[in-house]
Amino acid sequence: MSARQDPIGVFDSGIGGISTLQSMVRILPKERFLFYGDVANAPYGTKRTEEVIFCVRKVVQHLLERRIKALVIACNTATGAAAAVLRSELTIPVIGMEPALKPASELRHDGKILVLATPLTLKQEKFERLMALYGRGAEKVPCPGLMELVEGEDDEGARAYLERLLLGRKDLDRVDAVVLGCTHYVFLKPMIRAMLPEHIAITEGSEGTARQLRRVLAREDLLNEDGPGEVIFETSGSPESLELMKRRMAREA
Repeated sequence: MSARQDPIGVFDSGIGGISTLQSMVRILPKERFLFYGDVANAPYGTKRTEEVIFCVRKVVQHLLERRIKALVIACNTATGAAAAVLRSELTIPVIGMEPALKPASELRHDGKILVLATPLTLKQEKFERLMALYGRGAEKVPCPGLMELVEGEDDEGARAYLERLLLGRKDLDRVDAVVLGCTHYVFLKPMIRAMLPEHIAITEGSEGTARQLRRVLAREDLLNEDGPGEVIFETSGSPESLELMKRRMAREA
């Protein structure tokens, strides 16, 4: 079988990366995807960088044994912690994610940009470089515990968390954009949209990552043009977490 028919490995610490997977399936419907949710080691966002790299290496080794042709790190935290390391170690293309600060900066009208992300993402050198380029007016808003509420499908808990986080602010009229800097938060986008004034834009990186994957596959002559497309789910967690991933994928389709 040609390498073009090999699967694309995609991973996250849980279900958050499914928001990115959905965009990739939409843009590349003929590709085979193997999604791995490292639920047993979630969350990544409150771990030390060295711990995240250790977890990521174990996941990637598993995916390499499945003969993936490219790797997508569908997690902002894991990208910041491990993307450079993986690119130095692997021969296949590695596509990562970053908070969508650049598009948010293009929508700014002298107001603030709120960057919602995990504590580790906001501490990483990769994010500091992004802030140096596009962070004028940007404020880091760490959200410890929010990822876990999404993972547990606790919509009411997430709503209460976001109300405290956003509606308690007295400067929302001076905010131009909100960046969803964790793939899990994308599932909360309709909820966040309903809370915010209409003038505030919301940006996230799923579509941009999917388009970048397509560009890289085309450049490396790895695009699968013969379909029919497939998505396989695997996890380090329980059978219940596997069913949750499948259910979330179907719900977001």
